[in-house]
Amino acid sequence: MRDAVIVDAVRTPIGKRNGSLADVHPADLGAHVLKALADRVGFEPATVDDVVWGCVSQVGDQAGSLGRVSVLAAGWPESVPSSTVDRRCGSSQQSVHFGAGLVVAGQYDIAVVGGAESMSRVPMGSAARDGAPYSASVLERYGVDDMNQGFAAEMVAAKWGLSRTRLDEYSARSHERTAVAADAGTFEGQIAPLAGLRHDEGLRRSTSVETLANLKPAFRPDGVITAGNASQISDGAAALLITTSELAAANGWQPMARVHTAVLAGDDPVMMLTAPIAATVKALQKSGLSPQDIGAFEVNEAFAPVPLAWQAEFGVGDDVLNPLGGAISVGHPLGASGAILMTRLVHHMRDRGIRYGLQTMCEAGGMANATILELL
Repeated sequence: MRDAVIVDAVRTPIGKRNGSLADVHPADLGAHVLKALADRVGFEPATVDDVVWGCVSQVGDQAGSLGRVSVLAAGWPESVPSSTVDRRCGSSQQSVHFGAGLVVAGQYDIAVVGGAESMSRVPMGSAARDGAPYSASVLERYGVDDMNQGFAAEMVAAKWGLSRTRLDEYSARSHERTAVAADAGTFEGQIAPLAGLRHDEGLRRSTSVETLANLKPAFRPDGVITAGNASQISDGAAALLITTSELAAANGWQPMARVHTAVLAGDDPVMMLTAPIAATVKALQKSGLSPQDIGAFEVNEAFAPVPLAWQAEFGVGDDVLNPLGGAISVGHPLGASGAILMTRLVHHMRDRGIRYGLQTMCEAGGMANATILELL
């Protein structure tokens, strides 16, 4: 029976909005990690069956099938095809699912998966600027005038009783954990420096509960969601090589992890940030594992209520939930975030000898991916 293994994973440092990576075309962000991956592993790009690439805002600089343009920008042979995936924030995690599934099915032997997003060059919401993403029939079905992630985050905080102080405490912890990991050199083996940037640019070492408390609510005058307890707008890219154990051995490659379980879930599209809970339940049921079997959880920090509500449902310890910080401390470059998180997760698992890791992402429209990796 065929399996799907991750041979290696590499990412750019995450650049803050209008920061060090703002002048880099998103196709060149992608090209950079594609070339870095090939150099690290030593594979011939011509042997790649497909490059499955995540990107959310597919307009402007990201309109031309970003995966294909990135392949060409990397100087790879014209014979290497690519597809560009949009599952909102989970786009490049879905790229992993598509690549792994097709490898297991025997349709691909070697797949490169990942994604890129330049939110500096293509601002969030650009694709919907001149349209109405939710039709009147959908809004009527749910009895709302709009579906907004910020309002959804407020709803999640209210439902799980998460105070402003609790959210700010979590957010300060995210920066602290990233600072500790960065100072220990944890990210050096996974980052391909670019444009003079060697480290994730959004980290604010001076962040504290006290400084976060001074920020004004972003969505409601009496709300609890601020710029400080939400993910940062940013730029970045990541790429992973997926093949089978047999083919990896034949090429002399030592895989890092197996894609053990990959699932999807849908949930309330108004309170659209809760689907990671349903996706995690589904992943655990499908895998036969329990939360106690998992040594590291990456629950994307789109807003602080997302991982905290998730944690309340599963009762996992603080030590295994987002152990390296997350999107609050370093940023959330939309279509790249799934692959960036998975790169961080698989390297963390290898560094710490963790057998199982689980990653899940909330996505607009009330969806989520969940992926369980097994260390090899």
